[in-house]
Amino acid sequence: MLEIQDEFDPPFEAVEPPQCRAPLLFNSPHSGRVYPHEFLLASRLDLATLRRSEDSFVDELIAGVVGCGYPLVQAHFPRCFVDVNREPYELDPRMFDGRLPSFANTRSMRVAGELGTVARVVGDAQEIYDQRISVAEALRRIEGLYKPYHRALRRVFMRLHRDFGAATLIDCHSMPSATGAKDERPRADLVLGDRYGTSCVPVITETIEATMRGFGYVVSRNKPYAGGFITEHYGNPTAGLHAIQLEINRALYMDERRYERAASFVRLAGEFAILADRLAAIPLEELRPYRAAAE
Repeated sequence: MLEIQDEFDPPFEAVEPPQCRAPLLFNSPHSGRVYPHEFLLASRLDLATLRRSEDSFVDELIAGVVGCGYPLVQAHFPRCFVDVNREPYELDPRMFDGRLPSFANTRSMRVAGELGTVARVVGDAQEIYDQRISVAEALRRIEGLYKPYHRALRRVFMRLHRDFGAATLIDCHSMPSATGAKDERPRADLVLGDRYGTSCVPVITETIEATMRGFGYVVSRNKPYAGGFITEHYGNPTAGLHAIQLEINRALYMDERRYERAASFVRLAGEFAILADRLAAIPLEELRPYRAAAE
């Protein structure tokens, strides 16, 4: 349910089963749809336009994995307010009133695209604000939302690693069904981003691809999405830590114009529960840290 309120209560949740069946963690960082009243007043855009950057209903789409025995972390704050799939301080100096800290990354590709930790635009490069916002406000969002979210995500992830000797993070997102480019081929149903094979062992990518192709979906790898900050930051296969990004075509489960779930929503949610069980069936020996061969 879409909400407009003054404070986030809570800003995010780590939903865990009574007992974890496997070292598998699902994450939905961009499905938050609680929009602060003050943020809406500061924006020059209407709510429908702001929601274009939202991964609508992805948290609900994968919520069934908790009942299967796997934890889920989900944000309630919107991506256009603060984006946890960025470095903590990827900030565009052009949009702030005041001097950014010296440690801010002001030259990243994501900042150049106006989509830093605090985004400048949504949708088709539409500016969110009609005037600069304070540096203090940006830092408040980072300290109060971004960092606690990552602490919670890492806490669950590392506990799984401790208990099982390995852990896999499935970072779930959605993508528009079309980009607006007339000459572009239709988008795949699902894009798997494993940072070109560096963020997880191949069996994870292969299991997801085979399972979703078996359901009849068109699956691609790393194009146009190879995985963002979360995939890159949390994936370290040599340590038994694996991360992969899933981009789901929104036309599969929702009406993109009305922001409503489609009739196919329930079926896809059930298929994701099956996918979770297939991933859980991967032998732990294939996920645990690499061992150097004896000389």
